[in-house]
Amino acid sequence: MLIHSNVCLALLLLLAILLFHATCLNTNQAHPIIANGREALEIIIGGGGGSYGSPLASPPSYYPFESKRIEIVYPVIQKFKQKITSDPYNITNTWVGPDICNNYKGFFCDTLLGDYNSVALAGVTFNGFNFDGPDLSLAGFIDELPDIIVFHANSNNFKGPFPSNISKIKYLYELDLSNNKYTCEFPHEILGSQLTFLDLRYNTFSGAVPPQVFTLDVDVLFINNNNFMQKLPDNLGSTPALYVTLANNRFTGPIPTSIGRAGKTLIEIILLNNGLSGCLPCEIGLLEKATVFDASRNYLTGRIPLSFTCLGMIEILDLADNQLYGHVPELVCELPNLVTLSLSYNYFTGIGPKCLELVEKNVLHLRMNCIPGLPDQRTRAQCRAFFSTAKGCPRSNWIPCSSGGVIRRNSLESSLDTNGISAVSVKLKSRAYAALNRRL
Repeated sequence: MLIHSNVCLALLLLLAILLFHATCLNTNQAHPIIANGREALEIIIGGGGGSYGSPLASPPSYYPFESKRIEIVYPVIQKFKQKITSDPYNITNTWVGPDICNNYKGFFCDTLLGDYNSVALAGVTFNGFNFDGPDLSLAGFIDELPDIIVFHANSNNFKGPFPSNISKIKYLYELDLSNNKYTCEFPHEILGSQLTFLDLRYNTFSGAVPPQVFTLDVDVLFINNNNFMQKLPDNLGSTPALYVTLANNRFTGPIPTSIGRAGKTLIEIILLNNGLSGCLPCEIGLLEKATVFDASRNYLTGRIPLSFTCLGMIEILDLADNQLYGHVPELVCELPNLVTLSLSYNYFTGIGPKCLELVEKNVLHLRMNCIPGLPDQRTRAQCRAFFSTAKGCPRSNWIPCSSGGVIRRNSLESSLDTNGISAVSVKLKSRAYAALNRRL
């Protein structure tokens, strides 16, 4: 009887153990919350939400930026965004998220070859955005965009210092900060850069322009409409630039004779409305590729050198509003591509038949001179007063393109049919004259 009872007790204990394992330790009946949570996680990361017992798929990598080079500039742009307190066109509203190349207005990307061979931020084009802010400067922005080629920000309110390392930006070739709020001296920080396009016009830069500016390997040099005040640097002619505009500053002194060294490259140069004085250098006649030469509204004096006969490509020659005198050279009036020869408001005393033809064609402008027989001239008293003082400019008959009495101008001298072409149309296509507008 005792043995039977012990057997029954053992059986009951074994049954209890089996029931415990069935209800508490059965791994085939996992908690629904845990199972559902794992299935949800699989769905989020791209899994299929399959049976609980199947292994989890490895989550695919997710990288929001188009390249590592784009990731580098993302925080730079966001930091700069905080400096902009005035954004009238809501440009910065597009500067959200990682897709800089496709969504951010004012930025463009390109493939960076060479060191990285990947997509990079290649350019900034803020022209006309009119950004403003009390601390809207280039420092901490342009110098932290390592791959940019172009930075154009015409018509904004940039101010303050230039980054000291801006010349170290490896690929920066074009810098346009025209029509902004700079009031400092010329930014020496850009010297030593590899810029090919430099546009600083319509600011209030002051002081002197370093001579090194005219050794920058640029095609375009626009520094007009500032407050630069100095004698024109002697190495002006060292510039390799094709287009130069120095107008509406306070440059003084003569036009350097070195200008002749730019004869193989210079296409357009505008020096108007400064304080230039002295005689016209004969070396201007060496500018065989020049189509525009404008030195109007200065204090230049003397005769027009006969070397100007060699300006075979010239279309606009503007020397108006100076103190020039003598006869207008007939050979200059025979320049083959001439559209406008403006000599008004000087003290010229005579012209020949070729020049008279240009007057009749409205190509040569001679108002307010001292030429008998032409309308709208100065009074005799004005002319007499001018010629009562000694004139110090020597006469020069040097014609560099003349050989054995034969004038050999640029070989493209007949490339332009000037019939029906107006000075207005020539100025409209001129890059140097375009720089006289606040917005290009």
